[in-house]
Amino acid sequence: MSQSIAAFWEFTRGLATVCAEVGTIGCRLLYYGQNYLIYPSAFPPESRTEVPTPDMYGLHYEGVELKTEDGVLLRCYLLTQRKEVVHRFALQIPVNDEMSDDEFAATRPTVLMFHGNGGNLGHRIPLARVFYNEMRCNVFMLSYRGYGDSEGRPSESRLCIDAQTALDYILAHANLRGPPIILYGQSLGGAVAIHLASRNPSKIHALILENTFTSFPQVIPHATPIPSPFTILCHQKWDSASKLPLIPRETPILMLSGERDEVVPPQHMTELWEIASRRQGTTVDSRDGNGGAPVGSGEPNGEPNSEVGNARSRFVKFPDGYHNNTFMQMDYWHAVKEFVASLCS
Repeated sequence: MSQSIAAFWEFTRGLATVCAEVGTIGCRLLYYGQNYLIYPSAFPPESRTEVPTPDMYGLHYEGVELKTEDGVLLRCYLLTQRKEVVHRFALQIPVNDEMSDDEFAATRPTVLMFHGNGGNLGHRIPLARVFYNEMRCNVFMLSYRGYGDSEGRPSESRLCIDAQTALDYILAHANLRGPPIILYGQSLGGAVAIHLASRNPSKIHALILENTFTSFPQVIPHATPIPSPFTILCHQKWDSASKLPLIPRETPILMLSGERDEVVPPQHMTELWEIASRRQGTTVDSRDGNGGAPVGSGEPNGEPNSEVGNARSRFVKFPDGYHNNTFMQMDYWHAVKEFVASLCS
């Protein structure tokens, strides 16, 4: 009998040891392997091997190779404006006949695009085309390291380096450094944009943010419920809630939120808007995506503020917008065009 008890306890100790070791290994895999989950650069399949180019959409572009401070090669796209853009919705701008294409480009704002955590920059060319053709903006499309044809491996600190490298390139470009610089970020790209603007407060003129989050750990329980108990192990923070107040209140921000977002709860955008409103001490034109009446503001009582400071910031909600199709919703591009036009005026 005593031998049976001893054997049982020996088995129990062995099982506990194995479980502890498996748990330790699992935690290490979650900690050190989480970048493969957070930055799925190979999804959809062939995203690392098949990268569309702007000329496939009838756009003139320049392939730009950037070398980061840590020696990683990024392969990006630059679309600079030309005097003549053949498009039925193109913004008509009076142009001096003696002005060159380069001189014209130097009069137009530049949109620096940051895409989400899946796919590659080529998948976002249709969005760039709207900025280029219909708003007559220069467009720089950044390819993060580890995405598309860019070298390296992504992480929070490394993507921040990539974003700074792209901005530095624009600021050194003869035709781009003078006009306003607008950051456009979707989902993860919104967090990249907020970080870059917080580090370069005098260089960024405006931000356009779509379906982004307050911080990455706070979105894990909703986006990936299974590993949510291990959120404490997440070292990719992307803490936009703490960085947003560092952006000057004079910097206009357009926030675009899909109310049916199944990945990032819309509450994240609402919280970011409230933070932005406190930062600005201003204003709201918070409307639904169908041109309806105001649906709320940064003020507790829901009433629009008086026009103090920057009154050009807006928070637009799209009732039928999901995480990946908000840009297809009615009035999405109308809101963006109005915002860009207000910057140019």
